[in-house]
Amino acid sequence: MTINPPLNAAFELASDWPQLLAEAQKLAQSFSLGGHGRRRAGPGDVFWQFRPAQAGDSMRAIDWRRSARADEQFVRENEWQAAQAVQFWIDNSAAMQFSSRGESKQHRAAIIALALAILLNQAGERVGTSDGLLPPQTGRAQISALAQAVARPASHDFGTANTEGLIPNSLAVLVSDFFGDLAALRDTVTRAAGQQVRGVLLIVLDPQELHFPFQGRTLFESMAGSLRHESQKADDLRLPYFEALEERKAQLAHLAQSLGWQFFMHDTAQPASRALLELYHALEYRR
Repeated sequence: MTINPPLNAAFELASDWPQLLAEAQKLAQSFSLGGHGRRRAGPGDVFWQFRPAQAGDSMRAIDWRRSARADEQFVRENEWQAAQAVQFWIDNSAAMQFSSRGESKQHRAAIIALALAILLNQAGERVGTSDGLLPPQTGRAQISALAQAVARPASHDFGTANTEGLIPNSLAVLVSDFFGDLAALRDTVTRAAGQQVRGVLLIVLDPQELHFPFQGRTLFESMAGSLRHESQKADDLRLPYFEALEERKAQLAHLAQSLGWQFFMHDTAQPASRALLELYHALEYRR
């Protein structure tokens, strides 16, 4: 048995981006916002909430009427009205073309990211790519351009996040199987956090990658063909594989937590709506 699906499907995304966009729009339409957009504190005019005063708050920020009803001082927060920039990186490497069930990891990642971008655009946010080739903007044309950008496949085996175009104080959404160089990802995300960029890491995995159903003689080959390993008894690889996978997920979770980011995992056998809900709410109250 050889584990290496044909790469022909990898290039279907590039030519079928209108269909990809249609699927993302359908997913976005099925998503109930339950509100009017992402709420966050800022210099707007719409009241949001009271919060306890903290060190560094000015005396002018104190709401004395609310504070008079309690034993502590409160600050009145209004809702931010300016558009936020949300920038995406969707791994388009050969590894992301893998599929054991008809839908590749990249296809699923692209649909989730595009649906999220559509929802954010509807909420007045600016969306674009993290590499700077598609600067954050609003509008339908921007969503179409984003669909074309995320649909382009690459020939290299594993992806490396390109965040050269991240805008300081923006939000970043990085979606991948994260099978590439973890040290490079750590440097990339750390630099972004140094620019006050906050964000989310979403790892997308195929059911075979999560359950390792292989046994007997098996030839494992990377999607681009640069790596190859033949095992006479794949069963013996199951435990080491699971240990390595859990270690990688733990490292990603720790990286995100240490920098104030968030980490989520998505199985392509599960509904895309689940990941969309997690990502939307992860960005909803980022401050």
